[in-house]
Amino acid sequence: MGKSSEKEPLFSAKNLKLITEPLDSKNPITVLVLGICSALAVTAKLKPAIVMAISVTVVTAFSNLIISMMRKSIPTRIRIIVQLVVIATLVILVDLILKAYVPDVSKQLSVFVGLIITNCIIMGRLEAFALGNRPWPSFLDGIGNGLGYGLILIIVAFFRELLGSGTLLGYQVIPADFFVKNGGFYENNGLMILPPMALITLGIIIWIQRSRNKKLLEE
Repeated sequence: MGKSSEKEPLFSAKNLKLITEPLDSKNPITVLVLGICSALAVTAKLKPAIVMAISVTVVTAFSNLIISMMRKSIPTRIRIIVQLVVIATLVILVDLILKAYVPDVSKQLSVFVGLIITNCIIMGRLEAFALGNRPWPSFLDGIGNGLGYGLILIIVAFFRELLGSGTLLGYQVIPADFFVKNGGFYENNGLMILPPMALITLGIIIWIQRSRNKKLLEE
């Protein structure tokens, strides 16, 4: 009786919060202000942002899972080294997969895939969650934070590519007849593809989020 009462459904309300909260009230970028550098660097186009979002989610989820499974056998003095080895191994695997299946995107992302190793979101979740929790919740926590990170990347990249290049995923969205050179009224905003506009776009997202969620203003 005692053992059965301790079992918790895989997708209990508590576990689902691990996925949903990082999408909004505990978003790693807009609330915790982590992973800002890559959010600014890879969001000029939507496709690289999506690939980076998936890559970070995979690395965060599985590094959380592995470290949680090993947590009782990792000596405290070398835990950071162990974490870096696990993250680096996963990043290398992700990088090889990208080079094999999406080489064009891999070239666009360049060194930023390798820099996932030093992404403070991943190290932060390992330290704050995986080392003190069971594998399944840790895995969900990794997915949630990866998706929260990816959501912001995709939103920023959507507006930057649309307004800066008139395309989405490389496809022309704004009709050619709308452009001034073709006798229309529209001109792409070249500033949108520059890094400063990524920061401004991110700032607008943070402002909208905090205006909608008053609790964030009190923290």
